Amino acid sequence: MTDTDLSILNEIYDVILERKSNPVENSYVCSLLSHRKGIDKILEKVGEESIETILAVKGNNKEEMIYESSDLLFHLMVMFVAKGITLDEIAEELKKRRK
Repeated sequence: MTDTDLSILNEIYDVILERKSNPVENSYVCSLLSHRKGIDKILEKVGEESIETILAVKGNNKEEMIYESSDLLFHLMVMFVAKGITLDEIAEELKKRRK
């Protein structure tokens, strides 16, 4: 059984949320959240990172799988913040599915 400390996800989520509320010049997160394409830019990144994750898995390269999966999780969290979805809501949905 694993007992991984996933508090880093909360930390990253909080930084993204902070950037949404208080934009910082030259911030990658801010550039995504305020992009002229709106949510479409964030969705492009989610799609791109999904494909890169798939390719890493197909290539059977563990380091790339970890790297690309981390990018995917990050961009999913940007999408969550942009759409007002909390990590608590995601956790609750996962708990429902676990039952």
